[in-house]
Amino acid sequence: MLGHKEPKEIVLTGISASPGICIGKAYLVDREGVDVIKRYMIPKSGLQNEKNRFKKSVMQAKSELNDIIANTHEGLRQHSDILKSHMLLLQDKMLFDRTLDIINQERVNAEWALKKAVSKVMSMFQDISDPYLKDRAIDVVHVSERIMLHLSGVNSVNIADIDKRVILVAHDLSPAQTSQINLERIKGFVTVRGGITSHTSIIARTLGIPAVQGVANATIQIHTDDIIIVDGSAGRIVINPSEQTLVAYEERQEKFESFRASIARISYRPAETTDGLRIRVMGNIEQPEQVVSVMDNGGEGIGLYRTEFQYLSRAQFPNEDDLFNKYRDVVEVMPSAPVTIRTLDINGDKAVNNTTLMESNPVLGLRAIRYCLKRPEIFQTQLRAILRAAAFGDVRVLFPMISTYDELMASKRMLGQAMETLEKSGIEFNRDISIGVMIEVPSLAIMADMIAPEVDFFSIGTNDLIQYSMAVDRANKDVAHLYNPLHPAILRLLKFVSDTAKAYNIQLFMCGEMAGDPFNLPILMGLGMDELSMNPQSIPMAKNVIRSLSAAETRPFLESALKQTTAGDVENLVRDAYGDIITQATSPE
Repeated sequence: MLGHKEPKEIVLTGISASPGICIGKAYLVDREGVDVIKRYMIPKSGLQNEKNRFKKSVMQAKSELNDIIANTHEGLRQHSDILKSHMLLLQDKMLFDRTLDIINQERVNAEWALKKAVSKVMSMFQDISDPYLKDRAIDVVHVSERIMLHLSGVNSVNIADIDKRVILVAHDLSPAQTSQINLERIKGFVTVRGGITSHTSIIARTLGIPAVQGVANATIQIHTDDIIIVDGSAGRIVINPSEQTLVAYEERQEKFESFRASIARISYRPAETTDGLRIRVMGNIEQPEQVVSVMDNGGEGIGLYRTEFQYLSRAQFPNEDDLFNKYRDVVEVMPSAPVTIRTLDINGDKAVNNTTLMESNPVLGLRAIRYCLKRPEIFQTQLRAILRAAAFGDVRVLFPMISTYDELMASKRMLGQAMETLEKSGIEFNRDISIGVMIEVPSLAIMADMIAPEVDFFSIGTNDLIQYSMAVDRANKDVAHLYNPLHPAILRLLKFVSDTAKAYNIQLFMCGEMAGDPFNLPILMGLGMDELSMNPQSIPMAKNVIRSLSAAETRPFLESALKQTTAGDVENLVRDAYGDIITQATSPE
């Protein structure tokens, strides 16, 4: 047709939530009618009816979640605890009770009361630095939106009913919606909200579908039936791709799938450098069911078992048997491989329903080991469960957020007390358990030589170590650029910790996100890491890169990196020396 123009190709960027490439028609998940919430007054005589309307909506939301849990397909059963935690949030006092109180005290409609209650909860999460815990605030939003849909009379989108091959585009997708994805229908998804540690992205990686989150204006610029490309590896979306772009991405897609399959086939092999040094590559998990993913991806053990979810996903603190059974499940699946169980690392005043304490700056407050030492009955329960599980395999206990020598010694005394009580009760446990500390607070890194004689291993948690060292909240877009694991200050801290570990003949591990990025591996090998632990999906690529490097050559390279003055200089050094090797080991291009 004369004058007809092809739609202009548009590229959007976001956060890589799940790697891979998919091409297809967009399917916009409409949220209209939920965002606009109006406030209106309720007469005193109508307050009970308004509260009943809210309670009814909560019951309807519960019923929906029950149905979704019952119909979740086999591949996602391991994530049913996420949905069960949403069930508990529906009756959480921060949401349920507070909303009813606001309706009663302010005489306002249920929608407005719920919105106000959620705003209060969100403000409580905003100072949390840990990305995993910070993203639990998103779970609160997902639960409240489900209630809001019923209050507003808006029908929620049923992902399971979609009957064509599409790519989902939404402002956000809840774990419940993501759990409904049928792999024969949904190729991938794009969302405005969310990040790599959200439950939705975790499920996407489990499904193995490409996903990009945090794409600004995605629901505005993408329309249903638009042809789009989702590059989950690069965090890029292409709208209305040209013929040339389509051909290029189809070739990349084919190469990526073939390459991923070939890497997966050899992931069970050890990660041995070209000069014969073997580095153990482990997996980080949050739930017992994820141990299967670690094994499938070639993980040689559990380098970090985050135990918070057993506390966050329930209304009451778990008892000793509850915890023991969860820990034993993991240990028995891989009895000959190490399982590193980190003790409870939460903000006591925010993340557990049973507490009422309020803190103005929880990230620097009563969290992790500080909380456990202040609540010895909770700590003892967990330590006893860990010691009992250690009788079934190679278990290591890891203390988080240690900042002083006194805290470490107090934690060891608590472990000793747990052993004594188990012995007196005649309960089987393992007394010879390896003890480690997380190096994530600069004060502990600086005095690593004083701590080393008291432990069997260091496990470096780079996420917090970098944030505390650089005084950077990486979720703050104005300063996030300062968060860089290759900053010379961070490398110098890591070098001191590494030298200390070698001097005292203790093992050196890393379980932070820095370990899972192939670009950092030459530096980490130069530091002499004995073990790296990461997201299970990152294991095959990391092992492949390690097999391509010479350990001996990385040591003088590290010395050169330590002489640089900026993170950019270090990055350029890595790129010049190892860029081609890393690219060949991680990409089919």
